[in-house]
Amino acid sequence: MPASTASNPRRKETAPRKVGANDMGKLPPQALDMEESVLGALMLDKEAFSMVSDLLRVDSFYSDKHQRIFEALVSLSVKDQPIDLLSVTDRLRSLGTLEEAGGAAYLSELTRRVASTAHLRYHAQVVAQKATARELIRMAAEVEEKGYDDTQDVDELLEEAEGKIFAISQRNQKRDVVKIDSVLSAAFSRMHKAAENKGNISGIPSGFTLLDKITSGWQKSDLIIIAARPAMGKTAFVLSMAKNIAVNYHVPVAMFSLEMSNVQLANRLIMNVCEIPGEKIKNGNLTQAEWAQLDNKVGELSNAPLYLDDTPAMSILEFRSKARKLVREKHVQIIIIDYLQLMNANGVNFGSREQEVSIISRNLKALAKELDIPIIALSQLNRSVEQRGGTGIAGKKPQLSDLRESGAIEQDADIVCFIHRPEYYGITNDDKTSRSLIGLGQIIVAKHRNGATDDIWLRFRAQYAKFQNEDDAIPSDELNGVFHSRMNQTVEANYVETSDGASVSGGFGEEAPPF
Repeated sequence: MPASTASNPRRKETAPRKVGANDMGKLPPQALDMEESVLGALMLDKEAFSMVSDLLRVDSFYSDKHQRIFEALVSLSVKDQPIDLLSVTDRLRSLGTLEEAGGAAYLSELTRRVASTAHLRYHAQVVAQKATARELIRMAAEVEEKGYDDTQDVDELLEEAEGKIFAISQRNQKRDVVKIDSVLSAAFSRMHKAAENKGNISGIPSGFTLLDKITSGWQKSDLIIIAARPAMGKTAFVLSMAKNIAVNYHVPVAMFSLEMSNVQLANRLIMNVCEIPGEKIKNGNLTQAEWAQLDNKVGELSNAPLYLDDTPAMSILEFRSKARKLVREKHVQIIIIDYLQLMNANGVNFGSREQEVSIISRNLKALAKELDIPIIALSQLNRSVEQRGGTGIAGKKPQLSDLRESGAIEQDADIVCFIHRPEYYGITNDDKTSRSLIGLGQIIVAKHRNGATDDIWLRFRAQYAKFQNEDDAIPSDELNGVFHSRMNQTVEANYVETSDGASVSGGFGEEAPPF
């Protein structure tokens, strides 16, 4: 017995404790046996790669040597070369990574371990899921580290985390191929519903008769871009449309305004519905008759299924979350965003603003498909409209190439509409028909993926920030041009250009509301 033990009889000899799995710490999620099975199967069957190419990437594999092998497989597939044991070995040798991949003997051993490719898809899904779990752990570790940093802005950290989770989820969203009969059934169902509707409107009516004839209403899963230069009436147009949809047709609609507050939007809606000038709404200087008119009409708005959100500088991630909740809880059937260029895609790094806008428009289209509702986004046009020469209506008429900051907006959109008011540029008559253009706005359907393109005219009543059908009844004093003649006298005085090239109006422009 050792001396120390003899001197202290109470002390007992302690046997070495066995080290269990928990004592070794946590290992990253992995399935090496599945990785081996997948790679072996891919080298056994030349058609097998197409079965898993949508599931796996090089970094889906945990083992470095398995990554090298899959890299060679991808290289062969891209070049449309046969994939088998010999070709993979030769490709690794040419890449100089054969030894990193375990050597020719290891490749041969992988093929010997696999009896068939029957369970290849399942094994590949397990490998992909383990890779996703590792990615989530890695992302969480980065967020945890930044969370301890006192200099880190918490809001920015939240958006960064949301962005990374969103990117991971998008990569893992897969849709199965469906047989045509089920798709035809859904298409016929929509056709029958359209046939039952008055005017054969299959989508959500805008309330503008001629526009609805072109579009058959705003269709599910469509991304609609409505673009114009400042002061053309973009916000007035979509607010008039939102009022039509919610008040006249009782369809739940949500509007996200990144520029104007909810109170400003409400004021404009009151102007629109009650037909009370904006100056009076602002200062409350209403006549007794106007107060009565306000009390009578505002009930239409308060009972309408219209939801407003004025969160400034909203990220696409926050918008997606809110949109899903509105559709799920409020049964919203159409969403309007004012306007696209004020959104951001925080949480992901971009090389330029154009790339960021491209990501935003792509995600808006993806969300419209996911929620199966139309999404309408307002967009700015660049200054080329103002710089364009020519006379008459066509002189300042917007074109698809005028869309600001990103050609991807045009590409992602199902419908692109422009708002053009020739009167704003001092053009008061159509040079071809001699028609008066005072108080009119042209809606140009420049792109229509599933239908025709055309131009229509709407009446624009600036003092109420309101668009309406041209043949809708309006007071005689407006028809006589009392208000519009005053507006024409101030067109040039009000038309200025800011440092960033935005055209604004001091009195009647849409970007400078009277409240």
